[in-house]
Amino acid sequence: MRAAVIHERGAVPVVRDFPEPQPVEGAVLIDVDTAGLGGWDVLGAYRLGVEYPCVIRGEGVGRLVGDGRRVYFGERSVSPFGAWAERTVVPAAEVWDVPDDIDDKTAITMGIAGTGALVPLEKAGIQPGDRVLILGATGTVGQIALQLARIMGAGRVVGAARSPEALARLVQRGWADAIVPLGGEDDVQALKDASDGGFDVVFDLVCGLPMLAALKATRWGARIVTVGTRAGRVVNLDIADLLFRTLSCVGTGQRPPAERHAIWLRLLEMVKRDGIVVDHLEFSFDQAAEAWAAQVASPHAKITARLNR
Repeated sequence: MRAAVIHERGAVPVVRDFPEPQPVEGAVLIDVDTAGLGGWDVLGAYRLGVEYPCVIRGEGVGRLVGDGRRVYFGERSVSPFGAWAERTVVPAAEVWDVPDDIDDKTAITMGIAGTGALVPLEKAGIQPGDRVLILGATGTVGQIALQLARIMGAGRVVGAARSPEALARLVQRGWADAIVPLGGEDDVQALKDASDGGFDVVFDLVCGLPMLAALKATRWGARIVTVGTRAGRVVNLDIADLLFRTLSCVGTGQRPPAERHAIWLRLLEMVKRDGIVVDHLEFSFDQAAEAWAAQVASPHAKITARLNR
C-alpha cells in the first residue's frame, strides 16, 4: 500500500510503498479516506521509543474493512501504522461512528483540537460576563476556543498570538473583541490594555514568556489553564503573580476512550447548533512533505489530506 513514511524522528515524510497492516486482536482495520496532521505529529513527541520506519500517525476518517461503516479514529493507530496510508489498524475503543451529517474535516477537527479547547475551558469555569484571553488564538485550537468562550457566556474575548495578519481575521469574523500581537516591547501593558480591567480566564496554548505576561494582566480570582508549550516549557515565575489566582495544567488525551468519545459527540452537536468553524488547508496525499512543512511553520489552519482512491 502507499503511505507517508517517516524514516527517523523529525524527518520529512516520504510517500512510498509500505507493508499493509494485518489483523490485530482488539483492533480493527480501516481503509482511510481523509487524514489529519497535527502539531504532535511534526514534534514527534509520541514517537519516542518507536521503531522506524513508520507511517505518520495522525487522525482520520475512513471505512471499516468488512462492513464499510464510516468512522473517525484518533492518533492511536497500532505502531508502525497511521492515518497517512491507504489502510491502518486502530484499537476498537478508539474508533467512533461518524454521523451522516458530519463531514470528514469536521469530524477530524473536533477529535483532538476540539477536545483540546473544550475540556480546559470547562475546567476554567467561565461565568457570564467573564473577560477571557486566548493565548495562541490563531491556531486551530485557539480558533475553536475563541468561539467556545463566547458560547459559554464570556463577556469579552481577546485573542493574542504572533501574527498581526492572522489576528486581524479573528476580529473580522467576530470571534474576538480585541487582539494583541505578541513579541512587542511591552506585551504586559498591551494585554492589560486589552483586558478592560483584568482577565478572569486565560486559556494558554503557548506557555513561556506570553503566559508570564498574561498573568500580570489578570484579576484576583482569575483561572489560568495551560495546555501547550510552543513558546517554551520553562518559566521563571514570580509567585506573587499567582496570589489569589489558580493555575492548572490540563491534559486532554489521557482520558479514557469512552469519555473522549462523549466529548467529541458533544462538540459535533455544538458545531451544528452554534456554527463553530475553523480555517482549513487541504493537501493531496502525494503532498505529504508539503503538508508536513506547513504544520512545522505553525499554520493558522487545520491540515487534512484526501487519499487518492
